[in-house]
Amino acid sequence: MSSAAVVEAMPTSGVSPQAQSSEYVLEVVDVRKEFPGVLALDNVQLKIRPGTVHALMGENGAGKSTLMKVIAGIYQPDQGEVRLRGEPVTLETPLKAQESGVAMIHQELLLMNSMTVSENIWIRREPRNSFGLIDHDRMRGMTVELFDRLNIRLNPDAEISTLSVANRQMVEIAKAVSFNSDVLIMDEPTSAITETEVAHLFEIIRDLRKRGIGIVYITHKMNELFEIADEFSVFRDGKYIGTHLSSEVTRDDIIKMMVGREVSQMFPKEEVEIGDVLLSVKNLSLEGVFHDISFDVRKGEILGLAGLVGAGRSNVAETIFGVTPATSGQIFIEGEEVNIKNPHDAIRQGMAFLTEDRKETGCFLPLDIQENVQSAVLHDNYVNNGFVDHAALEKESAELCKKLRVKTPSMHEVIENLSGGNQQKVLIARWLLTHPRILILDEPTRGIDVGAKSEIHALISQLAHKGVAVIMISSELPEVLGMSDRVLVMHEGRCTGILDRDEADQVSVMSLAAK
Repeated sequence: MSSAAVVEAMPTSGVSPQAQSSEYVLEVVDVRKEFPGVLALDNVQLKIRPGTVHALMGENGAGKSTLMKVIAGIYQPDQGEVRLRGEPVTLETPLKAQESGVAMIHQELLLMNSMTVSENIWIRREPRNSFGLIDHDRMRGMTVELFDRLNIRLNPDAEISTLSVANRQMVEIAKAVSFNSDVLIMDEPTSAITETEVAHLFEIIRDLRKRGIGIVYITHKMNELFEIADEFSVFRDGKYIGTHLSSEVTRDDIIKMMVGREVSQMFPKEEVEIGDVLLSVKNLSLEGVFHDISFDVRKGEILGLAGLVGAGRSNVAETIFGVTPATSGQIFIEGEEVNIKNPHDAIRQGMAFLTEDRKETGCFLPLDIQENVQSAVLHDNYVNNGFVDHAALEKESAELCKKLRVKTPSMHEVIENLSGGNQQKVLIARWLLTHPRILILDEPTRGIDVGAKSEIHALISQLAHKGVAVIMISSELPEVLGMSDRVLVMHEGRCTGILDRDEADQVSVMSLAAK
């Protein structure tokens, strides 16, 4: 594949007359965006054809999210321009972007939990009766009609707080489509949904493509690019690298474009000597959630937890760490029973827990990187003559962030300003700073680009080599199979089997997961 390959014109059958006036429904021309100490976008470009799905690829910190926020009216470019249907536009606010035909579905869904599905979709655009009051019956009818178009089966009167993540995402999609948008931006739309829900989402995307909508699809999952995208663009370090037809490249071509180097081994699993049992879980139960879970994890071992969404894997991890104390069962560390009533007790016992939801339960968003990294440290290890050795603490924090390649101008950058992948790296640094002997990782590479995934996998292997007992939960089966010494499979709150590395494959794991 030549880096100078030209993307051929895509068919535009079914495109609205409004969009047909230009070859591209959206163009980004030489856009630059700089923040204090960071050049986020360096004269980048992007061209979206109507009636196509255009995947945007790149490592975390490559500039993808910044560009999307420029297009969605959240940020203003320092230079360059955005064109819609061939005409330059100034999108001062997200509302102006929506009114101009650009809608964005964020990775962290932005819905009002206490409001109904209909109220969320038509907020600020509610139909009114002759008295100026909201016409709820008409609004409900509009929602039903919209759902019928998209083949979405949801109750318009349901409160958002009662919906699953996948169904909330369907509400966001319906809301975006309700603006009759020409451009729809989807940021990691499949990061927290099941394979069945992904299939339904792809059906909706294909239907929107037939209707002439140009879709910008941000993902780190290579299989999705080849399944749903017509073409793709790659960004690296804030620069535009190239655009190609999905049919013209291989997975390795894309990885090389993204990281600027070969990623020779995605799962660098080291063969290490497995030591004595470090953690034992006996008949652990949480009433109404999971039942009679028993397993051992040895020093240097990586135990993978596999299962479908809702199987109870994360609940087991949270219970071991004391987030939700067990209703029955026992936990032993090096043969001695321990009573873990809260996370503080778990940390005292040498445990660390990387949560799956970095926004809600991981990051302290208003605080800077330094404060986030140090937040889990019990200062005993950094006390000198009765005083906390802040210099040593800050030095080790900075070294860990450098080792994990966190992209930031300084340790005092507010973590909310970082990309999702860099936030994840900061959380990993937080727990490494505690020097754990038992490390629980819940979806450690969710929303992480392919280059960073390889680095995190290598780090997990290095920790196992040092004798750390690792429990790793992942919804990506290749990750579980590639990194684990043994795989514990769960189904509906119960352990359905534990497989050794040499007997675990996709068929055996999925047969236990769907048992």
